[in-house]
Amino acid sequence: MTATIETDSLVAAGTVVGAPRRLLQLEGAILLAGALTAYTTTHEPWWLIPLTLLFPDLFAIGYLAGTRVGANLYNLVHTTALPAAVIAFAWSQHTPLAGALGLIWLAHIGMDRLLGYGLKYDDHFQHTHLSQPRRARPKPPRS
Repeated sequence: MTATIETDSLVAAGTVVGAPRRLLQLEGAILLAGALTAYTTTHEPWWLIPLTLLFPDLFAIGYLAGTRVGANLYNLVHTTALPAAVIAFAWSQHTPLAGALGLIWLAHIGMDRLLGYGLKYDDHFQHTHLSQPRRARPKPPRS
């Protein structure tokens, strides 16, 4: 059974609200700050950050194949596992550019969480674990 929380408007099932949502946003801020701080150790140029920061969002192109494919592809590149693997590989192989790109990728994920963008559900592009689709408020019944 899925529980929903009612506030001024309807909250979509699976959407985190209240203190847990704020903690996830704080976690995103720390991930963003930590990734950018770690980036300084790579000695790669700072212009690489604005050039590549939004690259993971290009994977929203999967939505052209439908919401299920789009959500799965988007979520694949918006979880920390892949950039962490890139960073680990880069560290083990002494390739600072790959490490820098992995850190920028983590910074992107942290920025998304901080701004309230989360992992997508497959029912609607705007339905994430941190936000819900904007829907028209239901009209009260006429008396």
